Amino acid sequence: MNAKSMLYLLLTALLVVLTGCSTTSPPSAAERDKTAQLKPTPPAAKVADAVAPPPPPPVAEMRADAITPAAPMPQRALRTNVMAAPPVYGWQPLAAQDREHYAHYEDNPVQRVAEHPVSTFGLDVDTGSYTNVRRMIEQGRLPPHDAVRAEEFINYFDYGYTPPKNRSQPFSVTTEIAPAPWNPERQLLLVGVQGYRVPAKDIPAANLVFLVDTSGSMTSPDKLPLLKASLRQIVPKLRHRDRVAIVTYAGSAGIALPSTPGDQHARILAAIDAMQPGGSTNGQAGIELAYAQARQGFIKGGVNRVILATDGDFNVGRTGVQALTDEIADKRRSGIALSTLGFGTGNYNDAMAVRLADAGNGSHHYIDSLGEGRRVLVDEMAQTLLTIAKDVKVQVEFNPARVSEYRLIGYVKRKLRREDFNNDKVDAGDIGAGANVTALYEITPTGSVAARIDPLRYAPQDRETRASSREIAWLRLRYKQPQQTRSRLIERPITDRDVHGQASRRLRFAAAVAAFADALRGGKQLDGYTLHDIAALARAARGDDPRGDRAGFVRLVELAEGLQTTAATPQDTDTGTVRTAVMYR
Repeated sequence: MNAKSMLYLLLTALLVVLTGCSTTSPPSAAERDKTAQLKPTPPAAKVADAVAPPPPPPVAEMRADAITPAAPMPQRALRTNVMAAPPVYGWQPLAAQDREHYAHYEDNPVQRVAEHPVSTFGLDVDTGSYTNVRRMIEQGRLPPHDAVRAEEFINYFDYGYTPPKNRSQPFSVTTEIAPAPWNPERQLLLVGVQGYRVPAKDIPAANLVFLVDTSGSMTSPDKLPLLKASLRQIVPKLRHRDRVAIVTYAGSAGIALPSTPGDQHARILAAIDAMQPGGSTNGQAGIELAYAQARQGFIKGGVNRVILATDGDFNVGRTGVQALTDEIADKRRSGIALSTLGFGTGNYNDAMAVRLADAGNGSHHYIDSLGEGRRVLVDEMAQTLLTIAKDVKVQVEFNPARVSEYRLIGYVKRKLRREDFNNDKVDAGDIGAGANVTALYEITPTGSVAARIDPLRYAPQDRETRASSREIAWLRLRYKQPQQTRSRLIERPITDRDVHGQASRRLRFAAAVAAFADALRGGKQLDGYTLHDIAALARAARGDDPRGDRAGFVRLVELAEGLQTTAATPQDTDTGTVRTAVMYR
């Protein structure tokens, strides 16, 4: 071996030694395949163990608050922790959050008086939409549009109308016209109805059947526990002449308390405390059993009512929803009404609860707190239970010489055809003792620059119209006495005497509530009037507020304003569209 060959061998050996001491480079694809062929194949289970990555940490451990400035984390770890926490702001589809159900409806359109001079609807005393929306906003999210019904917002509040002096005419009527706060070129027409206040000693005996949903969906604190606490509020007010029964339903219906004299408070409280959630839901069986109990304890000349308390998440058996509502409507003709109390979040079926109450000639309320439970079941018990006028209908005919356009605010689900007004077979809303009901029209005076609809080119010209008439509109109300089948008619003109240059405190506050409802539904009719403007209007018109309801409304508007910060979100991966969203709803 010559010197050249010896040097070559020494350099080769040195290279091998140096390569073994350095970091091994990744094998090529060919080398990996060759190595795999030389290794024995492990059993299937061991292959899975070898390939499967370690399980991710529980979600509860992946919190953004674990990140502290004193211990900065690598960028990759920081991103993982932040994304694991549920988002607080930004767009999310409703389906990702809950299964709540609301019936869809469109707002009443603007009508041109020359073409459609008559507006007809039935009164509505429900308040459930307002308290349900209040619950959502206080939870930190804005409501879906269909959860907002303007008349239920407006009718949550007392406007201090003067009540009638006696029951010969069960309600009084108040009217007022003043400039609309969001556009002074238009006006608001207020129609207020105040029911006769029945003294507590004169409230007739009540036969009450509480139909309580005890299914598994009622477990959370804002459902059955809140319902039980609310029911306890009414017990001390029950009298010996009253009758109370409790029917529960889950997988099957049962009688938790047979019809019992109202003064047996301990027995009633024990039955309330014993209720526990569990099982699936069979709402139809519960309703049938509740009506059977109501018939058994029926009080002639008294108050006979089933009160359904539920989150609304129940099936209706084999008969279907329409058959069930028809059955409830038939029961009301026998003198047994039905009201509904809604509870809870996540699976609340507002559409079902409202529909059943309407069919049963009752009212619908949503209970979002113990205070609200006491308000409905104790403070306003007479309004909830004792009907003083039934099938109350309102019809307003506008004078085209004075009004060019009008828009009824709310009452979409209570709209009636013109011919329904004189038809006593057509059902409408009932008024309870002491209840006050308010309807608002936005009207555009003839000649105003704020008109929104062009006149028809070929519309007939009414040369007989009295342009100098003081009548702005003609108001008609129909109602029936509770035990009668023929209606009575009240008529009166709305004239210049009802017009005020500045709205009264009651109209300003009612306008603020109506504007808030419109804003939550998109604000299409507000001409740029903001939530900040609405809060200021309500704050200035708050007036006497013994229970703090109006102060609470102002605070609710302020909370909604804080949630209504818009921000563009990333493009939708499916449609490619950019969503601009308020806080997730």
